[in-house]
Amino acid sequence: MNKQEFISAVAEATGASMAEVARVINASISEITAALKKGDDVVFTGFGTFKAVKKAARTGINPATKAQIKIPAKVAPTFKAGKALKDAVNK
Repeated sequence: MNKQEFISAVAEATGASMAEVARVINASISEITAALKKGDDVVFTGFGTFKAVKKAARTGINPATKAQIKIPAKVAPTFKAGKALKDAVNK
């Protein structure tokens, strides 16, 4: 399911217009992104947690040339599914 299909499904399930649902989804994504940029976690109890995790710099290997390369430190967004979501998917 892509974003447009998701918006259509939510609009159908709620009876809201696709434009309204798109605004809400886009605003939600923007707010999650802003929170992660600030270093905050975003927790949806039962669904899961979005976090910004610091990854240390490391040395990697270019698979084509076998040369060592330096991979810089970065902050990566992660998502950990909550128990309710895991249980729903596994039933």
